[in-house]
Amino acid sequence: MFSLTVVDHIMVAHSFRGAEFGPAQRLHGATFVVEAEFRAPRLDDLHLLIDIGLAKDELRKVLAGLDYRNLDAEPAFAGRNTTTEFLCLHIHGLLSQALAGGAMGEGGKAVTGLKVLLRESHIAWAAFEGPVAAATGPQV
Repeated sequence: MFSLTVVDHIMVAHSFRGAEFGPAQRLHGATFVVEAEFRAPRLDDLHLLIDIGLAKDELRKVLAGLDYRNLDAEPAFAGRNTTTEFLCLHIHGLLSQALAGGAMGEGGKAVTGLKVLLRESHIAWAAFEGPVAAATGPQV
């Protein structure tokens, strides 16, 4: 299996509901380093898995909808705790849609697996890994 990873970052504000979150129930900020690892069993005729520039650009487009936002105020997240794990799933779904829709070229259509990892700090991170979902993306 071949893989190619692109990296970017986002800064968000959010709060969580539930006593288990302690002080994180209050509005707070988070900076995430976001890694998107694309996987495919074969390379194309040019020996590429996917065009790295298109993958980088598409990751930025997906993240632009989250960057510098209060996620509590975003309709897409109404009633949800935007945990690191949940954000991994959300980004995975959006990147899967982009792959299925051809936004990352013909090579993107051959991608069979995708791992999205968010690093919250040098000691804590979370990921969601799975097959490239249908155009609707994975559901929670």
